[in-house]
Amino acid sequence: MTVRWRPISVDVAITVAAGVINAIMIREAPEPESLKPDLFAYTLGVLMTLPILLHRRRPVAALMLSSLALFAYYSADYPGMSPVTVLAVPLYSATLQGHLRWAAGVIAVFSFGGYSIVVFQEGSPPLRAFSEFVANGALAVTVILLAEVVRSRRALAEETRERLRLAAEERDIEAARRVAEDRVRIARELHDTVAHSMATITVQARSALHVHENDPESEQVRTALSTIRETSKRALREMGGTLGVLRADAADHDDAVGLERLPSLIEAVRAAGVPVEVEVTGAPPALARTVDHAAYRILQESLTNVLRHAGTEVSARVAVAYEPGGVAIEIADDGAGGAAAPGGGHGLSGMRERAEGLGGTFTAGPRDGGGFVVGVRLPGGAA
Repeated sequence: MTVRWRPISVDVAITVAAGVINAIMIREAPEPESLKPDLFAYTLGVLMTLPILLHRRRPVAALMLSSLALFAYYSADYPGMSPVTVLAVPLYSATLQGHLRWAAGVIAVFSFGGYSIVVFQEGSPPLRAFSEFVANGALAVTVILLAEVVRSRRALAEETRERLRLAAEERDIEAARRVAEDRVRIARELHDTVAHSMATITVQARSALHVHENDPESEQVRTALSTIRETSKRALREMGGTLGVLRADAADHDDAVGLERLPSLIEAVRAAGVPVEVEVTGAPPALARTVDHAAYRILQESLTNVLRHAGTEVSARVAVAYEPGGVAIEIADDGAGGAAAPGGGHGLSGMRERAEGLGGTFTAGPRDGGGFVVGVRLPGGAA
């Protein structure tokens, strides 16, 4: 069974041991010219060790009280004794708690003061006196240096713990930021997918119902229903791919659509009753996957807004210009609802976030002569 000593028990044991050692040193001190030790000498020897009990809470006070008792003992011309026995623990505690100047000052006063008295007052040879004092001085310096090393190691350990704590907090903040970004990205993907598909389905369903009232067997009804079916299936696939990032790392998700889907997108919009003119210029460069995907989503959202806000009897124009540094896209319509488009939903803000998040630019607004125009320029590589 492991025995655990409380600090107060250790301090009491140290105090008792120091008192016993002082009594032995006072009794056996080989200094016949000094006063013989009496009861007061032994009393001072005990009193100078009692401040050790305070060294944990009041290290400087313990050091000064022990020093005063030791000074009173020396002043009474009792037999000499080493001050290190009394001052070792207070010196260690004072240095350990950052009071190095007090510790060094006290030991310097006793060392130089005692040396001066022995040499100039008692007439002892300087070298002999130095040999007597150097051992005690070296022992006191060793105690101080040991305490300083321990203090430095504790400070280093505390600094390391603080750095680890800050690093853990930064990891948590970074993880929370990534989660928030994933949520925004997934919400944007779902918005683009669902909004475009639902707008196409709504237009086709309205057209099918209108034709069905007059001619239930019309081929236009079958075409509209087929478009609704294909749009619904495509929307479900894209939603499944988007939600797949919740079960896998987004960096490993390779199902993102790009500009290669532009023909099918244009075909779906035309099937919904909106004529679309497409103009593609330049040689397609090797766009980054994120840039390619963002370009397609911006095109999809812009054409969805045409279906939702531009009204009837509207046509659209899509211009895609591949450049050495990236791709420039413009989507314009001549509808009547373009002026109101910026005020609704999160479509425009989502497109702006996509473009600016990749280091591109985004503009949107009514155009001269009626209608609405969206312009975006994206770099070839992800920012």
